[in-house]
Amino acid sequence: MSSAADFTPRVAMLTREYPPEVYGGAGVHVTELVRHLRALTDVEVSCMGAPRDTALVYQPDSDLAAANPAIATLSAGLRMTSGVADADVVHSHTWYTGLAGHLSALLHSVPHVVTAHSLEPSRPWKVEQLGGGYHVSSWSERNAMEYAAAVIAVSDGMRDEVCATYPRIDPSRVHVVRNGIDTSNWYPVEEPFTPGSALVTHGIDPNRPIVAFVGRITRQKGVTHLVRAARRFHPDVQLVLCAGAPDTPELEDEVTTEVARLHDQRSGVFWVQEMLPQPRIREILSAATVFVCPSVYEPLGIVNLEAMACGTAVVASAVGGIPEVVVDGVTGRLVPYDAADPAGFERNFADAVNAVVSDPTSAAAMGERGRVRARDEFSWATIAEQTLGVYRSVL
Repeated sequence: MSSAADFTPRVAMLTREYPPEVYGGAGVHVTELVRHLRALTDVEVSCMGAPRDTALVYQPDSDLAAANPAIATLSAGLRMTSGVADADVVHSHTWYTGLAGHLSALLHSVPHVVTAHSLEPSRPWKVEQLGGGYHVSSWSERNAMEYAAAVIAVSDGMRDEVCATYPRIDPSRVHVVRNGIDTSNWYPVEEPFTPGSALVTHGIDPNRPIVAFVGRITRQKGVTHLVRAARRFHPDVQLVLCAGAPDTPELEDEVTTEVARLHDQRSGVFWVQEMLPQPRIREILSAATVFVCPSVYEPLGIVNLEAMACGTAVVASAVGGIPEVVVDGVTGRLVPYDAADPAGFERNFADAVNAVVSDPTSAAAMGERGRVRARDEFSWATIAEQTLGVYRSVL
């Protein structure tokens, strides 16, 4: 056998999301990682959801259709273990497939690598979505990480969080491999207001500044904070809120109420609830003066890299791994978040947005510096090489 340094292992990639069903940052990460890893080694993807030709797909046990969603999900993970017998290393993503990775390692005597995209104990609001299943998802994650041969954290902040949350893990087993961006897919659009663009379809004024948000409606993403902060935005500002897929009906009602109040107070509020294709999102990001990320928890934040790659300044909360992406005063502005003072955060966030919008020349310069940073420092090709290095370290 070749030495570990040049061994090209067969990789079983275990994930809930895979194209065309990609809903969040973890799904984007897996999609791009697999695409670039396949230039270096053999990768087979196991995922959940609708059947497709590009991956092995596993469904929950039909007898568990009425069970708590966490239990049903784990049953799909149990089925995944049957498809990885030929792998040299198993790589799981999120709690959804953590149990599958752990059991596959035991069954087939291969190392299990886990990527920490976020941590369940840091997202207690998920109990609203999963009920008692939140404790099941937390157990699945803890078990996978504590017994994994290696844990990959998507930022330095995430590594610190992993080590603090799970002290049983030897810190030497926790590696930092950041999320990345493909600048051949994310780039500035010279003419974003084309007849077919979402900007034109929704009646957004090209002559007024645009503040854009793209993300799911979850507690984590801070959507309610953003809508409340927007009450203080300069009257000329338009808010383009690309936000859908609410975690719970209660959260959807909360955001709906806040958006309605905002509509009553000001013009230029556009809530785009449908999932837009990438070219339409790229147009919105390119047209925006500022992209906003008010997350209360964010291990890294791929969406900030997408905005930066499109040449847009970013105003974001200074949480998790975001400061490793957005450089305060250089590629945008960072706003400290204090859970004990949400009104203060919303006020300071609005002030930061208004400051950037008030100086279009400076905002454009921030956007250009962000574009260069995204291109030069967050390459998926490099990330794939680093991930392969982690595999080799455990073989």
